[in-house]
Amino acid sequence: MTAIRNEKEKGLTRALITAFEGQEEVPKKADIEARARQLAPLLGYSGDLRLAVEEAMIAIDTWMGAGVSLVDNEAYHDEEWVYKRDIEWTYSDAYEGYLKNEKWQPSLVQRLSDVGSKILGQLQDPTCEGSWNRRGLVIGHVQSGKTANYMGVIAKAADAGYKFIIVIAGIHNNLRKQTQERIDEGFIGRSSDPENRVTIGVGRERDYPYPATLTNINEDFSKNTAAKSGWKINDFGKPIILVIKKNVRTLEALHKWLKELNAQGDGRISDVPMLLIDDEADNASINTNKEDISPTRTNAMIRRILGLFAKSCYVGYTATPFANIFINPDAYDDDVREELFPRDFIYSLDAPNTYFGPEKVFLDEESSSAVLQAITDCEDYLPFSHKKDDAVVDLPSSLYRAMDQFIVARAIRNLRGHSEKHCSMMINISRFVSIQQEVRNFISIREKKIREAVKANYMMPEEVSSRNHYMISLREVFESEYSTCGFEWDEVKTSLMGVFESLRVFVVNSKSDEVLDFKKYERDGVGLTAIAIGGLSLSRGLTIEGLTISYMYRNTRMYDTLMQMGRWFGYRPGFEDLCRVYLSEDSINWYSHIAEASEELREQIKRMRRDGMSPRQFGLYVQSHPDRLLITAANKMRTGEEVVFNQNLTGSIKESTRLPVDSKVNAHNEALIQEFWRSGFGAEVKETQKGWFVPDVSVDQISDFVTRFRVHSGMEISKKAVLDYLYAISKKFPHGDVLLIANRGLGDAGKFMLEPQRRSAKNATPSGWILSGYRLASRGDEKLGLADVQLEQAEKQAENDPNSKANKPSDIHYRTVRNKPLLMIHVLEPVDTELVELKGQRVPAFGVSFPNDLFGTEIKVVANRVWVEQMYGSFEDDPDAEDDYDD
Repeated sequence: MTAIRNEKEKGLTRALITAFEGQEEVPKKADIEARARQLAPLLGYSGDLRLAVEEAMIAIDTWMGAGVSLVDNEAYHDEEWVYKRDIEWTYSDAYEGYLKNEKWQPSLVQRLSDVGSKILGQLQDPTCEGSWNRRGLVIGHVQSGKTANYMGVIAKAADAGYKFIIVIAGIHNNLRKQTQERIDEGFIGRSSDPENRVTIGVGRERDYPYPATLTNINEDFSKNTAAKSGWKINDFGKPIILVIKKNVRTLEALHKWLKELNAQGDGRISDVPMLLIDDEADNASINTNKEDISPTRTNAMIRRILGLFAKSCYVGYTATPFANIFINPDAYDDDVREELFPRDFIYSLDAPNTYFGPEKVFLDEESSSAVLQAITDCEDYLPFSHKKDDAVVDLPSSLYRAMDQFIVARAIRNLRGHSEKHCSMMINISRFVSIQQEVRNFISIREKKIREAVKANYMMPEEVSSRNHYMISLREVFESEYSTCGFEWDEVKTSLMGVFESLRVFVVNSKSDEVLDFKKYERDGVGLTAIAIGGLSLSRGLTIEGLTISYMYRNTRMYDTLMQMGRWFGYRPGFEDLCRVYLSEDSINWYSHIAEASEELREQIKRMRRDGMSPRQFGLYVQSHPDRLLITAANKMRTGEEVVFNQNLTGSIKESTRLPVDSKVNAHNEALIQEFWRSGFGAEVKETQKGWFVPDVSVDQISDFVTRFRVHSGMEISKKAVLDYLYAISKKFPHGDVLLIANRGLGDAGKFMLEPQRRSAKNATPSGWILSGYRLASRGDEKLGLADVQLEQAEKQAENDPNSKANKPSDIHYRTVRNKPLLMIHVLEPVDTELVELKGQRVPAFGVSFPNDLFGTEIKVVANRVWVEQMYGSFEDDPDAEDDYDD
């Protein structure tokens, strides 16, 4: 009965989406509700209309940009072959129909199809004669729908004539299984479960030509699984697909099978066009001594498999522009790197506007202040440096509070009609399997006590229930976090008991026999309420359905590792306002910094496309990006080695974000500001709404100011890089602008003193003060001093940028139209600090932003471990200490 009701609800949602599709204006909620009341009886649906209305509203107002590609213009390739051939889009049409059936908006499905066709056009026409290969990279966003994209590409590639398709899906069995299930639904059309080979997903299309698969949800590829099938790859009239782990043994077994059974006398497979999708291209960055997932060995085996095919295409999928192929040479031998480098194309995907990503979680001040919760007490219970044999005496109170939030949030979601939708909490505070089990024990004890308290009190008058400790905690969470959710506490309290009906606690790691199987609960018509505890297995690609509360206390600065740990990104229809992310202050700052750097890189892809630049030029630029060192060099610097690398600061901003707390140093810098301000920096000083603007200042003057400005020891290398880059571009840009940025008022121009900007300094120590998010300037500061015509240019750029928030210009747009170096000078007032020597101080700081399109201008930077630790704290978890790997 539940399954039938769900199908009818889906049908109602689809009907509502279709009814309002194509309207110029987004319909009002009342209009959709009225139409739902009309359609429901016609479709035989008598359930709650709220969820169908809500999902239809979100789908109708969801849109996605087309993305942008970089191609090698010097190598001839006709990307229009897709449109010139008369291709019967059987698999592709079935996949698009499946997405619509899953309540995707038709226009969004069409955009996904259009992007898939563009990516397919970058591959070789599989009917071409002779030997050929193409290599590309697709850059998406964490949890943003990369799988939906490459499944669309796979379906189109199969229609076009690709016969052998390999999908590499991470290093863990649970992720490989999850990917296999999705491909079963979206491409194969049958469940690959040997005990339940039923028709599913696209297979429900009449006369669907089922592809073959040599893997299933339980078994990765091996010689035995291939032998069971009894097929050779050229025996099939239909395409074959494999979903495998990125594991040396698996790759070796596949290579051996292909070579022994399917290669011709010359050792190559000549008549089978092959497509390899590397869904976890970033996984090769795990610098570990564990041989089965060694990056150099896995990548070498991928190259050998590709080498067996006379006709092959390799497409890596990455969640970040900081892709390993660009920035992590240690993961590749020279010949392997050359073979896998995306020399032919790079495609940067746009995320839909409903994506709950880094912008909302870390960069937007309004939304991030609600979502982010700082962990300040975990170090007392499970410090970053804990070992696997350490005793766990209890869990931090912030984790228990997060658990209370989860229970209340689930109750609210049930009231919103989401009771048959999954709802999850993620806890990631240890890389050790044994510690994860201990954490689970404490969580289970707490869950039992809350369950008993709720059972005894959820129907009681408030004067009775308010005497219970756990009920007090639940109400406090509701009032502080969710009081504007649309329900009163009495309604939520009454709904609490329903939370525990399907609440389960899981340990998710390679050693656990517990399986977090959302599909199983869906088949039973149950919305699972899951608390998932784990480490690496939770960090690499696994989708945690309905993730609402995330609690992570891990110490890593490897960019891809950190972003992959961000399971909280994705889509949160109807409950985005309930989501909370618990992180250490340090992680919040680092996430914010790297999210901004990532967005800058995506903007550079668009500019490089405009200028006709190649994927190789983009790769060289990423290699010289200012943050590349902090992302990749930890391995070398862990051993004390110095690292020398080229750095390109084009289109970026460098700021003094680690500040001295020495009053003499700060007094010196204040006097320096007064000296240069008094002289007008050798130019005319003009007033702005946030201080003063000095246009067309000699770069020599700017360099002189920066040279004499005394910075924290951890900023010395960054300061030198600013000076070196100003010198490197001085012939092209002999003048720059200066902003003296004040807070509410302007300050005292007579005394040449800026009104200070209040900033939290609660993390300041005697060794220094790190600014939140590693950011000094406020968003929008860079528009100060721009002429009206420049502001109009920035607005036009933003209007044409699908990733621009509400089509409003960002500092990247302002930086582009200024087109000259910009020195920004600030004075900060530290607040919320217990550091006696910092209280009452005025702390000067500065930043310099650089113009765009200087891709060929680089400087050399030398760094070591001491600098990185001064700048960003201690090094990340040692990957070799992880014990959450599949055997």
